[in-house]
Amino acid sequence: MEAEILAVGTEILLGDILNTNAQYLSKQLASLGIDVHFQTVVGDNEKRLTEAVNLAFSRADLIITSGGLGPTEDDLTKETCTRYFGEPLVEDQKAMEMMEEFFQGLKRTMTDNNKKQAMVPRGCTVMYNENGTAPGIIQEGKGKILMMFPGPPRELIPMFETYAKPYLAAKQDQIFVSRVLRISKVGESEVEHLLQDIIDRQTNPTIATYVKRFEVIIRLTAKAKNEQEANRLIDPVAEEIHERLGINLYAEGETSVAEVVSKMLLERKETIAVAESLTGGMVASALVDYPGISASFLEGAVTYSNEAKMRRLGVKEETLQKYGAVSAQTAAEMAIGIAKTSGAGIGLSTTGIAGPGGGSAEKPVGTVYLGLWYHGKVKTKLVPLVGNRERIRIRAMEAAFDWLRRTMLREEAPQGEEEKANG
Repeated sequence: MEAEILAVGTEILLGDILNTNAQYLSKQLASLGIDVHFQTVVGDNEKRLTEAVNLAFSRADLIITSGGLGPTEDDLTKETCTRYFGEPLVEDQKAMEMMEEFFQGLKRTMTDNNKKQAMVPRGCTVMYNENGTAPGIIQEGKGKILMMFPGPPRELIPMFETYAKPYLAAKQDQIFVSRVLRISKVGESEVEHLLQDIIDRQTNPTIATYVKRFEVIIRLTAKAKNEQEANRLIDPVAEEIHERLGINLYAEGETSVAEVVSKMLLERKETIAVAESLTGGMVASALVDYPGISASFLEGAVTYSNEAKMRRLGVKEETLQKYGAVSAQTAAEMAIGIAKTSGAGIGLSTTGIAGPGGGSAEKPVGTVYLGLWYHGKVKTKLVPLVGNRERIRIRAMEAAFDWLRRTMLREEAPQGEEEKANG
């Protein structure tokens, strides 16, 4: 089956809204073994939308639309797209009742123009909306399938999962299952070199590597009759890759190194406190994002000025004068200070130059030092980074988490004053 995704909305064309629905739908269709060869965006214009639908059906078996199912005059998707099948619109009683209940819950009066949202093509499958007012629609005929979804992702995603996914899965003989492996500290070319023989002999599953933000992703995709069979094909390949990459492979699935570390802290019953200069609270914020982390995360301090570093963390004035705020020595004293004043077993610190100014020949923009107090032992790490201010700060945060992860796994035992790394 071949599909085309058709996003409807002038606001998308103007760049006011990011079309995340297309990304989500493409991933879902790929997992179902359905090829997506085209993604189209069309504005709220009846003539152009009709042309887009006719073109899409000339080259695809399935069209999935998002947007344009609302109550206003420029919401034209349903009225325009369903003309392809020639079925009249009729009122769906359940959709109407759900809409009335929705407005009653908001203590608002439902206006007459909302009622058109309950009108659906005769003979269609209605996808009822538990998170909004507009129902989705599945219409089939002439050897084609049309699926229409409301635009808001919070409505589209659960509707697709509940109705569309099982509907389409029933029409497929085989499915595609993907597993994502996440790699830190190793570049894409090095990963490919380490796995070249595995990549060369790939058949089913297939192996793809790519860079996503500050990590390397390996996607293993297997084609099989069902998910269980697909996972049986993926398991031995994933295991071999785990053995090759070792500690550099930090997780599987949709996660982050911050989430992995947070989970490790809780499982090991560790306590941690963080002192941040360069990252300005980003490390603490990432920890707080993890449910239940209060059992491990005691406190965070953003000590941006030298005065704050001395007053809050006990960093020595002579250290700052001799080595500077951006130094291994300052990072070490920050980590020691936050650990001792909080009573945490782990103290983690960040300091550096994010730019665009403030750099020098000795310490250019992107110079980052991390400090780690780990149960009585302190070490530091120089992480040279490149990029704009935001990129440097985010990368520094992730480098801090990855360093802590490796320390907890005992690959990098606390040692010495300074440890260099390829940022």
